[in-house]
Amino acid sequence: MPNQTYDESLSSPVFGEGGQYGDGGKKAVALLYDKINAPVVKAKGKGELAWDIIRTAQKHGVHVAEDPVLAETLSYLQLEEEIPEQLYQSVAVLLSWVYWLSDQTPWDD
Repeated sequence: MPNQTYDESLSSPVFGEGGQYGDGGKKAVALLYDKINAPVVKAKGKGELAWDIIRTAQKHGVHVAEDPVLAETLSYLQLEEEIPEQLYQSVAVLLSWVYWLSDQTPWDD
């Protein structure tokens, strides 16, 4: 996992090294997982909108991971669309990391 640092004012999160993120700049995708259905895309954006999504997540205590390939892939989905079965394993790895950071398991309430 790349080094991640956060500006205390939440105005300038910086991820990894450099700022080149393929065509269109930085991308961010927010997922909602209700433990019953597949995760759903709740927000997505690129450039400044991506940074707004990241800052909003930070502000609300949501863990933020950097995976440019997964973000690029998820960005092709529509809002409110469930992730396709082909992405279950990649997203499961991400979710397991979030549970680990939160000292929880999927079976905790």
